[in-house]
Amino acid sequence: MRVRVFLWLAGAASVALAACGAHAQSPSAIVPVELDRAFPDLRFDDPVFLTHAGDGTSRLFVVEQRGTIQVFPNAPSASQSTFLDIRDRVNRAGSEEGLLGLAFDPASATNGHFYVYYTASGARRSVLSRFTASPAANAVDPSTELVLLEVAQPFSNHNGGMIAFGPDGHLYVGLGDGGAGGDPRGNGQNLGTLLGAILRIDVRNATAQEPYRVPIDNPFVGVPGARGEIWAYGLRNPWRFSFDKATGDLWAADVGQDGFEEVDVIDRGGNYGWNIMEGGHCFLGPTCNQTGLELPVMEYGHSLGCSVTGGYVYRGADVPALFGAYVYADFCSGRIWALRYDGERVTEQAQLLDAPFPIASFGVDERNELYVVGYDGAIYRFAGEPGAPAPSPVPMATPTATPTATPTPLSAPPTLPPAPTPTATPAPLSAPPTLLP
Repeated sequence: MRVRVFLWLAGAASVALAACGAHAQSPSAIVPVELDRAFPDLRFDDPVFLTHAGDGTSRLFVVEQRGTIQVFPNAPSASQSTFLDIRDRVNRAGSEEGLLGLAFDPASATNGHFYVYYTASGARRSVLSRFTASPAANAVDPSTELVLLEVAQPFSNHNGGMIAFGPDGHLYVGLGDGGAGGDPRGNGQNLGTLLGAILRIDVRNATAQEPYRVPIDNPFVGVPGARGEIWAYGLRNPWRFSFDKATGDLWAADVGQDGFEEVDVIDRGGNYGWNIMEGGHCFLGPTCNQTGLELPVMEYGHSLGCSVTGGYVYRGADVPALFGAYVYADFCSGRIWALRYDGERVTEQAQLLDAPFPIASFGVDERNELYVVGYDGAIYRFAGEPGAPAPSPVPMATPTATPTATPTPLSAPPTLPPAPTPTATPAPLSAPPTLLP
């Protein structure tokens, strides 16, 4: 298990971190950057994600929460068109509901497959579906939908929504704890439900009779009462996660409740603590049993924001000073940060800028260049010479305190604890049911 370090973010200044009594500073310091409108002529309706198809066309796709996906060429003067419209089947009633995720099949250039995650109309549930387009087509027939998984949702919030293919070719799916406050049904620590977890499933050769398979090397396969689809659990609302293109590490930002937001590096079978802990702090009382829990790489308090937006480890070429740094943000405050992590601890941390709009998501193009998805309806990218002053921020709430950013070492957790006794029966490995109780 990794030994991890978390810290308090301290405003806009760069933070030098101490590790094991010695200062560890990256030789290439993270510096402030600027944002430019990437596509000045384009506007989107509540955009929540951006990605590409990986098919060599360089097209970009923006997910709109209302139930549409827009497509356009990666050019400043681009015009957009509707790639997919499933508003007739998407429930957008709650502020966190809607069309939330999109991932293209690694072989989409030949098979035309892509996958979406949305909250459905009718009975409240989250749906994972596959659609099929003609290769390089700019419009999709909604009737090609193949529903792969449906998960009942008890409340309208904490739906998760991120889906992404890992370097192993399997599809990873993020699900929140089911909503309300404080995880009243205990889903985060229950391996018998898919809620509060990141799933890992094999969607190759999916059919209506066998919509997906559970990989046999998933950590809870064969554990009595546990869902074999689960890769990691103890998560409140992993709104956005991503894989580092260079290392394969899975980074997830888990949205907190009233006190703390956290960033995690997700390990196979890891328990990330919710609702025993929120960030690196006991949630239900002043003390708690932390045995077997994975502590966050990074946390920040609500003096700096209220909802973490996970990003990417930057592997592009346009902003060399950010290469290898994980970039993330806060939806509410507009703050964007970057950190470097050496596999054991954070070695550098800096605030890049204050954006004057809510940050719904990040995205990358085929060149691994990073984009910021503004909930104001625009797409932005980092611009200007690295090291140039950050743009003047819109006035925001001043933190109640600006403490010195002193890292707090956390002991490495022990090996995976025994699974809790769940209430649900695990699905068979070959063809799980599509709707959970």
